[in-house]
Amino acid sequence: MSTLAYEIVDVFTDRPFAGNPLAVVFGAEALATEQMQALALEFNLSETVFVLPPTQVGATYRARIFTPAEELPFAGHPSVGAAVVASRRGMFGVGQVTQECGAGVLPIEVTASGATLTGGSPTLGPELDPEPLLEIAGLVADDHDRAGPAPRVAGCGLEFPYLPVRPDAVARARVNPAAAERYGVAHVSVFSWDAGTQTAHARVFVPGIGVPEDPATGSAALGLGVWLVATGLLPGEGLAHYAVRQGIEMNRPSALACTVTAANGVAVGATVAGQVMPVARGEIAVPPFVG
Repeated sequence: MSTLAYEIVDVFTDRPFAGNPLAVVFGAEALATEQMQALALEFNLSETVFVLPPTQVGATYRARIFTPAEELPFAGHPSVGAAVVASRRGMFGVGQVTQECGAGVLPIEVTASGATLTGGSPTLGPELDPEPLLEIAGLVADDHDRAGPAPRVAGCGLEFPYLPVRPDAVARARVNPAAAERYGVAHVSVFSWDAGTQTAHARVFVPGIGVPEDPATGSAALGLGVWLVATGLLPGEGLAHYAVRQGIEMNRPSALACTVTAANGVAVGATVAGQVMPVARGEIAVPPFVG
């Protein structure tokens, strides 16, 4: 029986058994998409990433990212984790590398302990009615500060609807999968913003792709910077730093260090950084191909 090498790491944390767990699989060049999906379901983590040879000029490697239910074009913690694990395995050294994924070829700065990921092109959608998002998050109208910015879609490679709420509401949020399905919302970032420390206390619910709640979401942290600039909570010119704390309610505390660069009141780029802790490694059987 043929097998593939894998490692389990915890991403966006300085200690094991916190942050967001990730399976990183190597040697899967001959696998079909269905086999990769079967492996992601077997690991049953929020994401599994396959590190593959690049197919685009200028890319150091290619990453294919799967939830237990489907493939994603891009995600933050798999990108950070894959780069660090591949570097530690000797595929390339520390420093600047480029990852090919569904969102394009993205730069990643790898260190011995973690990595900084530059997101894709910022995108900004329309303002949203808060009521459906509040229902999806199991909250009520008073939990949304109507005097503050409205919910809105934003992204840097993967878009999220952002629902700002009062600080005490974050811990009370409970995902309502039936409401998410009814409204056709696959994921939502619920957060409170502390302007004094420029820190978001966030929870990210992903009921539409097999992940009820994610303990650390790099793609959502990137898009949050776009939202913060658009709403005036971060400057509309130059580089701003902000932090995201996530996973606390899941007993998986996570720390994401972020920047957003703006010009003329619009975000033009964002980064997210974090550490990567090794947890386990081994071999896993190759699933049979079903065509």
